[in-house]
Amino acid sequence: MEKDLISKKELLDLTGISYGQLYRWKRKKLIPEEWFIRKSTFTGQETFFPKQRILARVHNIINMKDDLSLDELAGKLSDVTAINTATLTAEEIIGRNIVSLLTMEKFGELPSKEGEYTFDQLVHLYTVDHLLSRGELSLEEAALLFQTLTEKATKFEGKSWDLFFVRKMGVTFFMLALSPAELVFDEGVRLITKLSLGDLLEQLKGKLT
Repeated sequence: MEKDLISKKELLDLTGISYGQLYRWKRKKLIPEEWFIRKSTFTGQETFFPKQRILARVHNIINMKDDLSLDELAGKLSDVTAINTATLTAEEIIGRNIVSLLTMEKFGELPSKEGEYTFDQLVHLYTVDHLLSRGELSLEEAALLFQTLTEKATKFEGKSWDLFFVRKMGVTFFMLALSPAELVFDEGVRLITKLSLGDLLEQLKGKLT
């Protein structure tokens, strides 16, 4: 099985939701049809999902479903405009636990004096903070990643990208590619993490709504 996919059985076991809930949310368009991926396995046809995206979506649905109807929830989760145009101050970012104080202190200096972070700047900070919190990169590597995102991610304006974090002989490399991207590395390269913008946005939705 591909590393970034999760089977339906694993999803239900991990989240505690029922088969009925999963398919009711699908019918209500809370979970996009294209996320249900049918694949052949040794036991027959099984359903898989993009792992990080579906886990973030189920987490968001569970957290919001007591305050909103399923129809209202579907509208909120599919409204990418409200997310993409969000701007926040440093106090709001820290107060809403979107990015840690450490990351804000190290990388949160605004290039302008407007006082609010654009959504793209927020994504860059969140990406760095996400990997730092998982202990997958050092502060020196975090600085390189933040620089890479700041300088290169704008080339993908309006399009989704995948981030590849690799090491070879102890040297760190970050690569961005149009999503969905499948890169092939030689044996000396170790893939530390692959992140997609779509997964990051899904996680951010839960923190911004």
